[in-house]
Amino acid sequence: MSVTSEATTVWSGSLTEGSGTVTFDSSRIGSFDVNWKARSEGSSSTTTPEELIAAAHASCFAMALSHALSGNGTPPEKLNVTASVTFQPGTGITGSHLNLNASVPGLSEADFQRLAAEAKAGCPVSQALSGIDITLEATLG
Repeated sequence: MSVTSEATTVWSGSLTEGSGTVTFDSSRIGSFDVNWKARSEGSSSTTTPEELIAAAHASCFAMALSHALSGNGTPPEKLNVTASVTFQPGTGITGSHLNLNASVPGLSEADFQRLAAEAKAGCPVSQALSGIDITLEATLG
């Protein structure tokens, strides 16, 4: 069974002077402001398309790795994943860096690194982002 998720953005004005609101229609978790200034200069109070992609990438990778670890007989106690998506005005999205800190009892470092790399490659969001550089820093604690 396929699942379709939806979000809507309403934008007013030009790219540089305008602004918009993105609403998560499927989950109804809320609406968030978006604008060019936040996207091109950064902001701690306004989201960006790259932050939304980072959220998708971090959560997808965590799910893929959790599944792989469980299939290996070593389910994780905790996976802490941060995705950092880089945007360069005039160029576009240039990369996504996954930073993982994991607690997985009974797993060797070599198996951890292998399973993390496989999850990075197999995660559907990583596959959707195949046109950019995706890096992984994985720490087993």
